[in-house]
Amino acid sequence: MKVIAIQSSGDQTSVSIINNDDILSYSLDHERKERPDWNRMLQNIGLNVNFSFTDIDLFAYANSTGSYTATRSVASYLKGISVALDKPLMAVNTDNNIDELSADSIAKLALDSFIQSDCDASLFNPDDANPIYASDPQYKKINE
Repeated sequence: MKVIAIQSSGDQTSVSIINNDDILSYSLDHERKERPDWNRMLQNIGLNVNFSFTDIDLFAYANSTGSYTATRSVASYLKGISVALDKPLMAVNTDNNIDELSADSIAKLALDSFIQSDCDASLFNPDDANPIYASDPQYKKINE
């Protein structure tokens, strides 16, 4: 089983692959408003050398509350890949502070959930893997 996970909390991003019994991860610190190059990060864990996107059984991302923008960006990136390849996508939520978890922890949680579902990919439709904001954003009306 192969799982790719991405976690981004705004100023730190990590990617991980579970490749059967092996786990490879890569983390990067960056400016809060700077989106890292996920393709380059994934290449650092073996994309296009040890595996390709078509080899992946499940894509996952951390539904982080640390940076809603970072979470939406990661979700959009993985959603595009998942839809194009007809692969399942999971938004991982936990009771713990998910911002403290790295991508390898997210990948393990996603794999456990996928196995508990008897690997039923239909339960992890990319259309349903949307980020959830923990609280209702308060918008300020302009010119009132």
